[in-house]
Amino acid sequence: MATKKSAPTFTIRDATGADLPVLVSFLKKLALHVSGGPELELRESEYQRLLELLDDTLASPDKRIVVAEQPGEGLVGMGDVTVWSSQSIWEQATVSEYRSAILDDIWVEPEFRKAGIFKALLRSLVDFADQRGAHDLMLEYSSSNKEAKSAWTRLGFKTTGVRAAAFTHKVKDALK
Repeated sequence: MATKKSAPTFTIRDATGADLPVLVSFLKKLALHVSGGPELELRESEYQRLLELLDDTLASPDKRIVVAEQPGEGLVGMGDVTVWSSQSIWEQATVSEYRSAILDDIWVEPEFRKAGIFKALLRSLVDFADQRGAHDLMLEYSSSNKEAKSAWTRLGFKTTGVRAAAFTHKVKDALK
């Protein structure tokens, strides 16, 4: 006898300006999760910068932030996507526009994981990208984040390059 799955209790919706303080806290948690560092307080200037960045994202027609809301709990997850266009630079008979989507900042509170929230957030973001004609999806995650690598690989993402980072002063020193 098959068991019937119960409907999810969370909802996925577009983020609003009222959600921004919680979204900043999610971004902080995501950064700490990736870095593995100790919890730090955000400087007021950084908090304000993130609020402005998220507010600008809400206003853009090519960007979307979605949130997962759990009744009685409030927001328990978020994700965002940006669709961008580029003109092909290779020789061709006609100008061709290529649209890609960058998935970013997907976060689900640890106690709400394994409830289908991640997939629901991602589905909403991918639908947005598809509706805007994105041909491919891109994302980045820390190479130390084994959880992320496993999740993205299961969904069909393949590593296509390596992104390196360095502090400006170190590169300047090395160039001397």
